[in-house]
Amino acid sequence: MAFDFYKKISGKCGEDAACLYLKKNKYRIIERNHRNKCGEIDIIASKGEDLVFVEVKTRRSEKFGTPAEAITYYKKRNFVNTARWYLMNNPTEMNIRFDVIEVFGTFTGETFETENINHYEQVFQEI
Repeated sequence: MAFDFYKKISGKCGEDAACLYLKKNKYRIIERNHRNKCGEIDIIASKGEDLVFVEVKTRRSEKFGTPAEAITYYKKRNFVNTARWYLMNNPTEMNIRFDVIEVFGTFTGETFETENINHYEQVFQEI
């Protein structure tokens, strides 16, 4: 139970850090934790002519591989289907992109210390 609590808190803190990173890099956050019948998208943002669907993965280390490596084929498929559902209800002429942001950090009980952020653009095409 304590592990689940830590995972949930560190995940939210990682998403907060990813949003700050995106804002510093001139992205506009449109929505966080978008849910529909297909799944969830951590962050929907825009920059220029791009509408960006972002999956955030938070880890303490690469001990068990990089955070981006934790995204399976099925997660990608659900992610794309969730984006498609979003776009059916929010049509746009913008370019669509699927990004992953890895956040490395530690939740100390009171604060989340971000150590590093890696942003991978257009990590996969529609499946």
